[in-house]
Amino acid sequence: MSTIFDCRCSEKVGGLFPELDVPAQGVERLIDAAHVRTQPLRLPDLSEPQVARHYTKLSKLNFGVDDGFYPLGSCTMKYNPKLNEAMAVLPGFSGLHPRSDVSRSQGALQLMFELTGFLRGIAGMADVSLQPVAGAHGELAGMFLFKKYFQVRGEHERKRILLPDTAHGTNPASAALAGFSVTEVASDETGRIDLAALDEALDDTVAGIMLTVPNTLGIFESDILQVTEKVHAAGGLCYFDGANLNSYMGKTRPGDMGADVFHFNLHKTMSTPHGGGGPGSGPIAVSDALVDYLPVPRVRLENEQYKLDWNCPHSIGSVHSFYGNFLVAVRAFAYILQLGDVGLREVSENAVLNANYLQQRLKKTYALPYDGLCKHEFVLSGKGLAEGISTLDIAKRLIDYGVHPPTIYFPLTVKEAIMIEPTETESKATLDRFAEIMEIVAREAKENPQLLHDAPVRASVRRLDQTQAAKNPVLKVPLDGE
Repeated sequence: MSTIFDCRCSEKVGGLFPELDVPAQGVERLIDAAHVRTQPLRLPDLSEPQVARHYTKLSKLNFGVDDGFYPLGSCTMKYNPKLNEAMAVLPGFSGLHPRSDVSRSQGALQLMFELTGFLRGIAGMADVSLQPVAGAHGELAGMFLFKKYFQVRGEHERKRILLPDTAHGTNPASAALAGFSVTEVASDETGRIDLAALDEALDDTVAGIMLTVPNTLGIFESDILQVTEKVHAAGGLCYFDGANLNSYMGKTRPGDMGADVFHFNLHKTMSTPHGGGGPGSGPIAVSDALVDYLPVPRVRLENEQYKLDWNCPHSIGSVHSFYGNFLVAVRAFAYILQLGDVGLREVSENAVLNANYLQQRLKKTYALPYDGLCKHEFVLSGKGLAEGISTLDIAKRLIDYGVHPPTIYFPLTVKEAIMIEPTETESKATLDRFAEIMEIVAREAKENPQLLHDAPVRASVRRLDQTQAAKNPVLKVPLDGE
Protein backbone atom coordinates (compact mmCIF):
# COMPACT_ATOMS: atom_id res chain seq x y z
CA MET A 1 0.00 0.00 0.00
CA SER A 2 1.34 3.40 -0.97
CA THR A 3 1.56 5.65 2.09
CA ILE A 4 0.59 8.59 -0.09
CA PHE A 5 -2.87 7.12 -0.74
CA ASP A 6 -3.50 5.30 2.54
CA CYS A 7 -7.11 6.05 3.53
CA ARG A 8 -7.28 3.75 6.56
CA CYS A 9 -8.14 6.24 9.27
CA SER A 10 -8.75 5.21 12.87
CA GLU A 11 -10.90 2.05 13.05
CA LYS A 12 -12.95 2.96 9.97
CA VAL A 13 -12.06 1.83 6.47
CA GLY A 14 -13.78 3.49 3.54
CA GLY A 15 -11.81 1.69 0.83
CA LEU A 16 -8.29 0.86 -0.20
CA PHE A 17 -6.54 2.34 -3.19
CA PRO A 18 -4.40 0.04 -5.34
CA GLU A 19 -0.64 0.22 -5.37
CA LEU A 20 0.93 2.84 -7.62
CA ASP A 21 1.30 1.03 -10.97
CA VAL A 22 4.19 3.13 -12.35
CA PRO A 23 7.71 3.34 -10.89
CA ALA A 24 8.20 6.23 -8.50
CA GLN A 25 11.10 7.52 -10.56
CA GLY A 26 8.79 7.49 -13.58
CA VAL A 27 6.40 9.79 -11.76
CA GLU A 28 9.22 12.18 -10.96
CA ARG A 29 10.17 12.37 -14.63
CA LEU A 30 6.60 13.06 -15.71
CA ILE A 31 5.58 15.46 -12.93
CA ASP A 32 7.50 18.36 -11.50
CA ALA A 33 8.72 17.54 -7.99
CA ALA A 34 6.84 20.53 -6.60
CA HIS A 35 3.57 18.85 -7.57
CA VAL A 36 4.32 15.33 -6.24
CA ARG A 37 2.53 14.54 -2.95
CA THR A 38 4.84 13.67 -0.07
CA GLN A 39 2.27 13.49 2.73
CA PRO A 40 -0.73 11.13 2.99
CA LEU A 41 -3.91 12.36 1.35
CA ARG A 42 -6.31 13.80 3.93
CA LEU A 43 -9.53 11.85 3.60
CA PRO A 44 -12.60 11.84 5.88
CA ASP A 45 -12.66 9.29 8.70
CA LEU A 46 -15.59 7.33 7.27
CA SER A 47 -16.55 3.72 6.77
CA GLU A 48 -17.85 2.37 3.48
CA PRO A 49 -21.47 2.04 4.76
CA GLN A 50 -21.44 5.70 5.80
CA VAL A 51 -20.25 6.80 2.38
CA ALA A 52 -22.75 4.58 0.53
CA ARG A 53 -25.66 5.76 2.66
CA HIS A 54 -24.68 9.41 2.32
CA TYR A 55 -24.70 9.36 -1.48
CA THR A 56 -27.80 7.19 -1.64
CA LYS A 57 -29.56 9.71 0.61
CA LEU A 58 -28.47 12.53 -1.70
CA SER A 59 -29.80 10.66 -4.74
CA LYS A 60 -33.21 10.33 -3.10
CA LEU A 61 -33.44 14.08 -2.60
CA ASN A 62 -33.43 14.60 -6.36
CA PHE A 63 -36.18 13.91 -8.87
CA GLY A 64 -35.72 12.46 -12.34
CA VAL A 65 -37.56 10.69 -15.12
CA ASP A 66 -36.82 7.33 -13.50
CA ASP A 67 -38.79 8.51 -10.44
CA GLY A 68 -41.90 9.91 -12.05
CA PHE A 69 -43.56 12.16 -14.59
CA TYR A 70 -41.42 15.14 -15.64
CA PRO A 71 -43.49 17.38 -17.98
CA LEU A 72 -40.94 20.20 -18.20
CA GLY A 73 -42.06 22.21 -21.21
CA SER A 74 -39.65 22.65 -24.13
CA CYS A 75 -36.94 20.56 -22.48
CA THR A 76 -38.06 17.05 -23.51
CA MET A 77 -37.37 15.43 -20.14
CA LYS A 78 -38.25 11.93 -21.26
CA TYR A 79 -37.42 8.39 -20.30
CA ASN A 80 -34.46 7.08 -22.30
CA PRO A 81 -33.78 3.41 -23.09
CA LYS A 82 -31.17 1.85 -20.82
CA LEU A 83 -29.86 -0.18 -23.77
CA ASN A 84 -28.39 3.01 -25.21
CA GLU A 85 -26.59 3.63 -21.93
CA ALA A 86 -25.07 0.17 -22.24
CA MET A 87 -23.85 1.01 -25.74
CA ALA A 88 -22.20 4.21 -24.52
CA VAL A 89 -20.14 2.38 -21.88
CA LEU A 90 -18.79 -0.30 -24.19
CA PRO A 91 -15.01 -0.28 -23.56
CA GLY A 92 -14.18 0.45 -27.19
CA PHE A 93 -16.13 3.70 -26.91
CA SER A 94 -15.88 4.82 -23.27
CA GLY A 95 -12.24 3.76 -22.96
CA LEU A 96 -11.05 5.40 -26.16
CA HIS A 97 -8.65 8.26 -25.53
CA PRO A 98 -9.43 11.31 -27.69
CA ARG A 99 -5.78 11.55 -28.70
CA SER A 100 -5.67 7.98 -29.98
CA ASP A 101 -4.25 7.64 -33.45
CA VAL A 102 -6.89 7.43 -36.18
CA SER A 103 -5.61 3.96 -37.08
CA ARG A 104 -6.77 2.78 -33.65
CA SER A 105 -10.03 4.76 -33.71
CA GLN A 106 -11.66 3.47 -36.87
CA GLY A 107 -14.79 2.18 -35.13
CA ALA A 108 -15.46 5.50 -33.42
CA LEU A 109 -14.79 7.45 -36.59
CA GLN A 110 -17.09 5.15 -38.55
CA LEU A 111 -19.86 5.76 -36.00
CA MET A 112 -19.37 9.53 -36.31
CA PHE A 113 -19.32 9.34 -40.10
CA GLU A 114 -22.50 7.24 -40.28
CA LEU A 115 -24.31 9.30 -37.62
CA THR A 116 -23.52 12.41 -39.63
CA GLY A 117 -25.20 10.75 -42.62
CA PHE A 118 -28.29 9.84 -40.58
CA LEU A 119 -28.62 13.38 -39.25
CA ARG A 120 -28.12 14.82 -42.72
CA GLY A 121 -31.06 12.74 -43.93
CA ILE A 122 -33.29 13.62 -40.98
CA ALA A 123 -32.60 17.34 -41.47
CA GLY A 124 -32.73 17.24 -45.28
CA MET A 125 -29.58 19.34 -45.46
CA ALA A 126 -26.18 19.22 -47.14
CA ASP A 127 -23.80 18.35 -44.29
CA VAL A 128 -23.48 18.09 -40.51
CA SER A 129 -20.86 18.79 -37.82
CA LEU A 130 -21.06 16.84 -34.56
CA GLN A 131 -18.74 19.19 -32.72
CA PRO A 132 -21.06 21.52 -30.73
CA VAL A 133 -21.81 20.10 -27.28
CA ALA A 134 -25.14 21.74 -26.43
CA GLY A 135 -28.12 23.32 -28.11
CA ALA A 136 -26.96 26.83 -27.26
CA HIS A 137 -23.47 25.88 -28.43
CA GLY A 138 -25.00 24.82 -31.75
CA GLU A 139 -26.78 28.15 -31.92
CA LEU A 140 -23.52 30.01 -31.33
CA ALA A 141 -21.71 27.94 -33.97
CA GLY A 142 -24.57 28.67 -36.36
CA MET A 143 -24.22 32.39 -35.74
CA PHE A 144 -20.48 32.14 -36.44
CA LEU A 145 -21.38 30.47 -39.75
CA PHE A 146 -23.72 33.37 -40.55
CA LYS A 147 -20.95 35.82 -39.72
CA LYS A 148 -18.39 34.02 -41.88
CA TYR A 149 -20.82 33.79 -44.81
CA PHE A 150 -21.36 37.55 -44.92
CA GLN A 151 -17.69 38.36 -44.30
CA VAL A 152 -16.71 36.27 -47.33
CA ARG A 153 -19.36 38.03 -49.40
CA GLY A 154 -18.22 41.44 -48.20
CA GLU A 155 -21.67 42.26 -46.80
CA HIS A 156 -20.37 43.76 -43.58
CA GLU A 157 -23.48 45.84 -43.02
CA ARG A 158 -25.53 42.74 -42.14
CA LYS A 159 -25.40 43.00 -38.36
CA ARG A 160 -28.98 42.24 -37.28
CA ILE A 161 -30.68 38.98 -36.36
CA LEU A 162 -34.48 38.86 -36.31
CA LEU A 163 -35.99 36.94 -33.42
CA PRO A 164 -39.69 36.08 -32.94
CA ASP A 165 -41.00 36.81 -29.45
CA THR A 166 -41.80 33.08 -29.12
CA ALA A 167 -38.20 31.94 -29.63
CA HIS A 168 -36.12 30.00 -27.13
CA GLY A 169 -34.43 32.13 -24.50
CA THR A 170 -30.88 31.25 -25.52
CA ASN A 171 -31.33 32.48 -29.09
CA PRO A 172 -30.76 36.20 -28.43
CA ALA A 173 -27.71 35.46 -26.27
CA SER A 174 -26.17 33.31 -29.01
CA ALA A 175 -26.70 36.03 -31.61
CA ALA A 176 -25.27 38.71 -29.33
CA LEU A 177 -22.19 36.64 -28.45
CA ALA A 178 -21.43 36.31 -32.15
CA GLY A 179 -21.53 40.10 -32.53
CA PHE A 180 -25.04 40.60 -33.90
CA SER A 181 -27.76 42.89 -32.60
CA VAL A 182 -31.23 41.44 -32.10
CA THR A 183 -34.55 42.77 -33.39
CA GLU A 184 -37.68 41.21 -31.92
CA VAL A 185 -40.52 40.30 -34.29
CA ALA A 186 -44.00 40.23 -32.75
CA SER A 187 -46.44 37.35 -32.95
CA ASP A 188 -50.01 37.68 -34.17
CA GLU A 189 -53.17 36.68 -32.33
CA THR A 190 -52.63 33.01 -33.25
CA GLY A 191 -49.19 32.85 -31.62
CA ARG A 192 -47.39 32.75 -34.98
CA ILE A 193 -45.00 35.24 -36.57
CA ASP A 194 -46.78 38.38 -37.73
CA LEU A 195 -45.84 38.53 -41.42
CA ALA A 196 -46.46 42.27 -41.60
CA ALA A 197 -44.08 42.83 -38.67
CA LEU A 198 -41.52 40.62 -40.43
CA ASP A 199 -41.80 42.66 -43.63
CA GLU A 200 -41.25 45.85 -41.68
CA ALA A 201 -38.12 44.47 -39.98
CA LEU A 202 -36.42 43.19 -43.16
CA ASP A 203 -33.79 45.30 -44.90
CA ASP A 204 -30.19 45.02 -46.11
CA THR A 205 -28.81 45.12 -42.55
CA VAL A 206 -30.47 41.81 -41.65
CA ALA A 207 -28.15 38.80 -41.50
CA GLY A 208 -30.97 36.38 -40.85
CA ILE A 209 -33.68 35.07 -38.59
CA MET A 210 -33.56 32.54 -35.74
CA LEU A 211 -36.71 30.44 -35.68
CA THR A 212 -37.82 27.99 -33.00
CA VAL A 213 -39.84 25.38 -34.90
CA PRO A 214 -42.39 24.69 -33.48
CA ASN A 215 -42.25 27.78 -31.31
CA THR A 216 -42.28 27.84 -27.51
CA LEU A 217 -46.07 27.93 -27.45
CA GLY A 218 -45.97 24.51 -29.11
CA ILE A 219 -47.45 26.05 -32.27
CA PHE A 220 -46.13 25.23 -35.73
CA GLU A 221 -45.44 28.23 -37.94
CA SER A 222 -47.93 27.40 -40.70
CA ASP A 223 -46.49 30.24 -42.79
CA ILE A 224 -42.94 28.90 -42.46
CA LEU A 225 -42.33 28.78 -46.22
CA GLN A 226 -43.39 32.41 -46.59
CA VAL A 227 -41.15 33.40 -43.67
CA THR A 228 -38.03 31.74 -45.10
CA GLU A 229 -38.77 32.98 -48.61
CA LYS A 230 -39.09 36.56 -47.36
CA VAL A 231 -35.80 36.36 -45.43
CA HIS A 232 -33.96 34.78 -48.36
CA ALA A 233 -35.38 37.37 -50.76
CA ALA A 234 -33.95 40.08 -48.49
CA GLY A 235 -30.52 38.41 -48.67
CA GLY A 236 -30.63 36.87 -45.18
CA LEU A 237 -30.17 33.35 -43.85
CA CYS A 238 -32.54 31.20 -41.80
CA TYR A 239 -31.57 29.44 -38.59
CA PHE A 240 -33.85 26.76 -37.12
CA ASP A 241 -33.59 25.91 -33.41
CA GLY A 242 -34.02 22.10 -33.36
CA ALA A 243 -34.81 21.63 -29.68
CA ASN A 244 -38.40 20.72 -30.60
CA LEU A 245 -37.52 18.22 -33.33
CA ASN A 246 -39.38 15.40 -31.57
CA SER A 247 -42.62 16.98 -32.80
CA TYR A 248 -41.94 16.52 -36.51
CA MET A 249 -38.97 14.16 -36.86
CA GLY A 250 -39.52 11.87 -39.81
CA LYS A 251 -42.61 13.82 -40.89
CA THR A 252 -40.94 16.83 -42.50
CA ARG A 253 -37.42 18.29 -42.67
CA PRO A 254 -35.92 21.69 -41.85
CA GLY A 255 -34.09 21.75 -45.18
CA ASP A 256 -37.40 21.42 -47.03
CA MET A 257 -38.69 24.43 -45.09
CA GLY A 258 -35.79 26.69 -46.03
CA ALA A 259 -33.35 26.28 -43.14
CA ASP A 260 -29.71 27.25 -43.74
CA VAL A 261 -28.56 26.11 -40.30
CA PHE A 262 -30.34 23.67 -38.02
CA HIS A 263 -29.14 22.35 -34.69
CA PHE A 264 -30.05 19.00 -33.18
CA ASN A 265 -30.36 18.47 -29.44
CA LEU A 266 -29.21 14.85 -29.33
CA HIS A 267 -29.47 14.93 -25.54
CA LYS A 268 -33.16 15.81 -25.74
CA THR A 269 -34.39 14.19 -28.92
CA MET A 270 -32.19 11.12 -29.20
CA SER A 271 -31.67 9.41 -25.90
CA THR A 272 -29.13 10.97 -23.57
CA PRO A 273 -30.62 11.63 -20.11
CA HIS A 274 -31.10 15.38 -19.99
CA GLY A 275 -30.89 17.76 -17.08
CA GLY A 276 -28.56 19.19 -14.49
CA GLY A 277 -26.40 20.86 -17.08
CA GLY A 278 -25.25 17.96 -19.20
CA PRO A 279 -24.01 16.01 -20.93
CA GLY A 280 -25.25 17.42 -24.20
CA SER A 281 -24.67 17.49 -27.92
CA GLY A 282 -25.84 20.09 -30.42
CA PRO A 283 -24.75 19.05 -33.94
CA ILE A 284 -25.42 21.57 -36.68
CA ALA A 285 -26.72 20.80 -40.16
CA VAL A 286 -26.19 23.32 -42.95
CA SER A 287 -27.31 24.15 -46.46
CA ASP A 288 -24.96 23.95 -49.46
CA ALA A 289 -23.92 27.60 -49.10
CA LEU A 290 -22.39 27.02 -45.66
CA VAL A 291 -20.72 23.59 -45.97
CA ASP A 292 -17.21 25.00 -46.48
CA TYR A 293 -17.43 26.95 -43.22
CA LEU A 294 -18.27 24.01 -40.92
CA PRO A 295 -15.99 23.43 -37.90
CA VAL A 296 -12.84 21.31 -38.18
CA PRO A 297 -11.88 18.55 -38.08
CA ARG A 298 -14.29 16.80 -40.46
CA VAL A 299 -14.58 13.01 -40.56
CA ARG A 300 -13.90 11.68 -44.06
CA LEU A 301 -13.85 8.24 -45.67
CA GLU A 302 -10.96 7.80 -48.09
CA ASN A 303 -9.70 4.51 -49.52
CA GLU A 304 -11.81 2.55 -47.05
CA GLN A 305 -10.18 4.36 -44.10
CA TYR A 306 -11.76 6.99 -41.87
CA LYS A 307 -9.70 10.10 -41.19
CA LEU A 308 -9.91 13.51 -39.56
CA ASP A 309 -9.60 16.26 -42.13
CA TRP A 310 -8.18 19.57 -40.86
CA ASN A 311 -7.54 20.92 -44.35
CA CYS A 312 -10.65 23.09 -44.63
CA PRO A 313 -9.28 26.59 -45.30
CA HIS A 314 -12.65 28.37 -45.11
CA SER A 315 -13.76 26.75 -41.84
CA ILE A 316 -14.75 28.83 -38.83
CA GLY A 317 -12.27 26.61 -36.94
CA SER A 318 -12.86 24.34 -33.97
CA VAL A 319 -15.67 25.24 -31.60
CA HIS A 320 -14.83 22.61 -28.99
CA SER A 321 -11.87 20.57 -27.84
CA PHE A 322 -11.56 17.28 -29.69
CA TYR A 323 -14.68 16.20 -31.57
CA GLY A 324 -17.69 17.01 -29.37
CA ASN A 325 -19.33 14.86 -26.69
CA PHE A 326 -18.70 11.52 -28.37
CA LEU A 327 -20.64 9.27 -25.99
CA VAL A 328 -23.80 11.34 -26.54
CA ALA A 329 -23.31 10.62 -30.25
CA VAL A 330 -23.04 6.89 -29.44
CA ARG A 331 -26.40 6.97 -27.66
CA ALA A 332 -28.00 8.84 -30.56
CA PHE A 333 -26.58 6.36 -33.05
CA ALA A 334 -28.03 3.44 -31.07
CA TYR A 335 -31.37 5.25 -30.79
CA ILE A 336 -31.64 5.81 -34.53
CA LEU A 337 -30.61 2.24 -35.35
CA GLN A 338 -33.24 0.84 -32.98
CA LEU A 339 -36.10 2.97 -34.26
CA GLY A 340 -35.40 3.32 -37.97
CA ASP A 341 -37.49 5.53 -40.24
CA VAL A 342 -40.84 4.17 -39.03
CA GLY A 343 -39.91 4.46 -35.37
CA LEU A 344 -38.68 8.05 -35.69
CA ARG A 345 -41.99 9.02 -37.25
CA GLU A 346 -43.86 7.29 -34.42
CA VAL A 347 -41.87 9.31 -31.89
CA SER A 348 -43.26 12.50 -33.42
CA GLU A 349 -46.76 11.13 -33.73
CA ASN A 350 -46.85 10.05 -30.08
CA ALA A 351 -45.36 13.34 -28.84
CA VAL A 352 -48.05 15.30 -30.69
CA LEU A 353 -50.84 12.90 -29.67
CA ASN A 354 -49.90 13.06 -25.98
CA ALA A 355 -49.68 16.85 -25.96
CA ASN A 356 -53.03 17.35 -27.67
CA TYR A 357 -54.71 14.77 -25.42
CA LEU A 358 -53.59 16.63 -22.31
CA GLN A 359 -54.37 20.04 -23.78
CA GLN A 360 -57.94 19.07 -24.60
CA ARG A 361 -58.54 17.78 -21.08
CA LEU A 362 -56.82 20.52 -19.10
CA LYS A 363 -58.27 23.45 -21.04
CA LYS A 364 -61.57 22.65 -19.29
CA THR A 365 -59.94 23.64 -15.97
CA TYR A 366 -57.14 26.06 -16.82
CA ALA A 367 -57.00 29.02 -19.20
CA LEU A 368 -55.59 28.15 -22.64
CA PRO A 369 -54.47 31.41 -24.28
CA TYR A 370 -53.88 29.85 -27.72
CA ASP A 371 -56.49 27.22 -28.44
CA GLY A 372 -56.01 24.92 -31.40
CA LEU A 373 -53.82 22.05 -32.53
CA CYS A 374 -50.50 22.04 -30.71
CA LYS A 375 -47.40 20.02 -31.47
CA HIS A 376 -45.26 18.47 -28.71
CA GLU A 377 -46.15 20.96 -25.96
CA PHE A 378 -48.72 23.56 -25.00
CA VAL A 379 -48.98 26.54 -22.67
CA LEU A 380 -51.72 27.04 -20.11
CA SER A 381 -52.08 29.99 -17.76
CA GLY A 382 -52.66 29.97 -14.01
CA LYS A 383 -54.09 33.47 -14.23
CA GLY A 384 -57.59 33.70 -12.81
CA LEU A 385 -57.68 30.16 -11.45
CA ALA A 386 -58.51 31.39 -7.94
CA GLU A 387 -58.19 34.54 -5.87
CA GLY A 388 -54.63 35.09 -4.71
CA ILE A 389 -53.26 31.95 -6.39
CA SER A 390 -50.18 32.20 -8.61
CA THR A 391 -48.67 29.75 -11.07
CA LEU A 392 -45.82 29.28 -8.58
CA ASP A 393 -48.34 28.06 -5.99
CA ILE A 394 -49.69 25.52 -8.47
CA ALA A 395 -46.19 24.28 -9.30
CA LYS A 396 -45.22 23.88 -5.64
CA ARG A 397 -48.38 21.92 -4.87
CA LEU A 398 -47.70 19.48 -7.72
CA ILE A 399 -44.52 18.44 -5.90
CA ASP A 400 -46.65 17.08 -3.05
CA TYR A 401 -48.32 14.71 -5.52
CA GLY A 402 -45.02 13.30 -6.78
CA VAL A 403 -45.02 15.16 -10.09
CA HIS A 404 -42.23 17.43 -11.27
CA PRO A 405 -43.77 20.84 -12.03
CA PRO A 406 -43.95 21.97 -15.66
CA THR A 407 -41.96 25.00 -16.81
CA ILE A 408 -43.54 28.15 -15.38
CA TYR A 409 -43.43 31.83 -16.37
CA PHE A 410 -42.08 30.99 -19.83
CA PRO A 411 -42.70 31.91 -22.59
CA LEU A 412 -43.01 35.53 -21.57
CA THR A 413 -45.81 36.14 -24.05
CA VAL A 414 -48.21 34.31 -21.71
CA LYS A 415 -48.96 35.74 -18.26
CA GLU A 416 -48.63 33.15 -15.46
CA ALA A 417 -47.51 30.58 -18.04
CA ILE A 418 -47.61 26.83 -17.38
CA MET A 419 -45.68 25.12 -20.17
CA ILE A 420 -46.35 21.38 -20.43
CA GLU A 421 -44.54 18.79 -22.54
CA PRO A 422 -45.67 15.21 -21.85
CA THR A 423 -43.13 13.74 -24.35
CA GLU A 424 -43.65 10.65 -26.47
CA THR A 425 -42.58 8.12 -23.84
CA GLU A 426 -45.47 8.47 -21.37
CA SER A 427 -48.52 6.20 -21.28
CA LYS A 428 -52.15 7.27 -21.33
CA ALA A 429 -52.43 6.12 -17.71
CA THR A 430 -49.64 8.51 -16.69
CA LEU A 431 -51.22 11.38 -18.61
CA ASP A 432 -54.62 10.69 -17.01
CA ARG A 433 -53.07 10.65 -13.55
CA PHE A 434 -51.30 13.95 -14.22
CA ALA A 435 -54.50 15.53 -15.52
CA GLU A 436 -56.35 14.30 -12.43
CA ILE A 437 -53.69 15.86 -10.15
CA MET A 438 -53.90 19.17 -12.03
CA GLU A 439 -57.68 19.13 -11.58
CA ILE A 440 -57.35 18.34 -7.86
CA VAL A 441 -54.92 21.24 -7.42
CA ALA A 442 -57.35 23.54 -9.22
CA ARG A 443 -60.12 22.53 -6.79
CA GLU A 444 -57.80 23.03 -3.81
CA ALA A 445 -56.92 26.50 -5.09
CA LYS A 446 -60.59 27.48 -4.88
CA GLU A 447 -61.53 25.61 -1.69
CA ASN A 448 -58.40 25.87 0.45
CA PRO A 449 -55.88 28.28 -1.10
CA GLN A 450 -53.64 28.13 1.98
CA LEU A 451 -52.72 24.55 1.01
CA LEU A 452 -51.10 25.89 -2.15
CA HIS A 453 -49.45 28.81 -0.36
CA ASP A 454 -47.81 26.37 2.10
CA ALA A 455 -46.78 23.80 -0.51
CA PRO A 456 -44.77 21.70 -0.77
CA VAL A 457 -45.41 20.04 2.59
CA ARG A 458 -44.33 16.49 1.65
CA ALA A 459 -40.97 17.27 0.07
CA SER A 460 -37.57 17.00 1.71
CA VAL A 461 -37.21 20.78 1.31
CA ARG A 462 -40.08 23.16 1.97
CA ARG A 463 -40.72 26.37 0.06
CA LEU A 464 -37.61 28.49 0.10
CA ASP A 465 -36.93 32.17 -0.02
CA GLN A 466 -35.76 31.96 -3.61
CA THR A 467 -33.65 35.10 -3.47
CA GLN A 468 -31.78 33.98 -0.35
CA ALA A 469 -31.47 30.42 -1.63
CA ALA A 470 -29.66 31.71 -4.69
CA LYS A 471 -27.44 34.13 -2.75
CA ASN A 472 -26.74 31.98 0.33
CA PRO A 473 -27.25 28.32 -0.56
CA VAL A 474 -26.87 25.63 2.12
CA LEU A 475 -24.62 23.12 0.43
CA LYS A 476 -23.91 20.69 3.26
CA VAL A 477 -26.13 17.67 3.90
CA PRO A 478 -25.52 15.88 7.23
CA LEU A 479 -23.76 12.54 6.97
CA ASP A 480 -25.43 9.37 8.21
CA GLY A 481 -25.37 9.43 12.03
CA GLU A 482 -24.70 13.17 12.36
